[in-house]
Amino acid sequence: MQHFSQLISTLAQSTKTNEKLEALSRYFATADEKDKPWVLALFSGRRPKRVVNSAQMRQWSMELTGLPEWLFNECYHTVGDLAETIALLLPPPETKAGSYPLHYWLNGLLRLDKASEEDKAAFVRNAWDQMEYRERFVFNKLITGGFRIGVSQSTIVNALAKTYNIVPATVSHLISGNWDPQQITMAALLNEESSTIDDSKPYPFFLAYALEGGPETLGDPEEWQAEWKWDGIRGQVIKRNGQLFIWSRGEELITDKFPEITALLDFLPDGCAIDGEILAYDLSTDRPLPFQALQTRIGRKNLTKKQLQEAPVIFHSYDLLEFDKQDLRLLPLQDRRALLEKLVNTVNQPALKLSPAIAFTAWNELVSLREQSRNNGSEGLMLKKLSSVYQTGRRRGDWWKWKIDPYTVDAVMIYAQKGHGRRSNLYTDYTFAVKNGDQLVPFAKAYSGLTDKEIAEVDNWVKRNSLEKFGPVRTVKPELVFEIAFEGIGLSSRHKSGIAVRFPRIHRWRKDKPVEEINTLDDLKKLV
Repeated sequence: MQHFSQLISTLAQSTKTNEKLEALSRYFATADEKDKPWVLALFSGRRPKRVVNSAQMRQWSMELTGLPEWLFNECYHTVGDLAETIALLLPPPETKAGSYPLHYWLNGLLRLDKASEEDKAAFVRNAWDQMEYRERFVFNKLITGGFRIGVSQSTIVNALAKTYNIVPATVSHLISGNWDPQQITMAALLNEESSTIDDSKPYPFFLAYALEGGPETLGDPEEWQAEWKWDGIRGQVIKRNGQLFIWSRGEELITDKFPEITALLDFLPDGCAIDGEILAYDLSTDRPLPFQALQTRIGRKNLTKKQLQEAPVIFHSYDLLEFDKQDLRLLPLQDRRALLEKLVNTVNQPALKLSPAIAFTAWNELVSLREQSRNNGSEGLMLKKLSSVYQTGRRRGDWWKWKIDPYTVDAVMIYAQKGHGRRSNLYTDYTFAVKNGDQLVPFAKAYSGLTDKEIAEVDNWVKRNSLEKFGPVRTVKPELVFEIAFEGIGLSSRHKSGIAVRFPRIHRWRKDKPVEEINTLDDLKKLV
């Protein structure tokens, strides 16, 4: 645990990719063999199931420290993070019986799933009593689920590639799929022969870079394919050995969430893998529904008949990665596309559609088409080189996304909350509101878009202009105006404003604009 907490501290303090790469590589080269799969799992989103809630942790820490609830709450409000607050308040360890490895504590937590509260309390208190502050902080983060690490998937892949002398693209494929850190070793996970056993294993996704400027810099338009950029859940549909699997880009197995797509099991040939987008779709009009319709189905364990009727889904296919049990990724796109078109036509099911290629002969023809993107429910255009192979991760040169300009509105900040990691002592997470008559109505949260200098300036202002405290959240004077950008907007009964926006972020700080001139709720509704 000491080794892992040191790694987390190093990663949190570093802002340079090469430093993080070196730290990860050193860790994988020297760590306990049983810890390594767990670390990879944690960094790739495979978090352990939460078996202890925040209320229990608060209660146990107050009992150990002897603090009254009001004083604990004051400390929590000041620090802004429960895991860090508890780690700071706990008395020094008494026993210090030796630092157990990471897997010891994580496996122990998983065994508490059906345990009594008394047994849970005993385990957590015993852990606290054997750890120093830094280890306690990381341990608490693992329990609360607020474990965010500023390390990209590509950095992890490159660190493993460097440590084990394996090509990064191969590493990406080997660590994908459905594996259990409790049951597998790193040696088995990175063994190319054993990796073929998992029928569900997806391929690493090929991601596009945002196109800066116009497409005329890409050369001859005849060498490129244009498609609409759809707003859904990027995924892969895989059929192997009579089973069908659906993976999200975040490597979450979501097969059970989309019965319309799983019904393709009876129609798809064995040994195929299709890359595409899960879209909520109106088959009667042959148009995608807003992303908000798809959100009604995300995260639900059981789908009602009403939800299936109001937000039916399809799989909009982009690419064919495997066919007849053969990996096609090194074929040029134009060949993969030809095979995909033939497959979709042969299957001939409404749940499987082909993302249409846009006919064009000159780049200027795409300019006006891109401006019409929202009319057909898309976010812009994708530009793909016809000769391109299917690569791993985000790569420049062959695939580009040319999105339409975002929506923007001017709004006022009304709440602020401290961030995480190296920003845990700064107010970096903000809530914004627009006018609705004489009232301010919150409609979006954002934490990106400001420079470090601006963040420091806002943080100083928040500390001087806080009005009320609600846990870690501060109500502030409604004075700071920001231009908020977002990709999509829709009606929502789940939000007080009746509006939900997609991917909100701060576009710029409007120091030139008074609060009286911010946008209204009616302005937002006109964008729907």
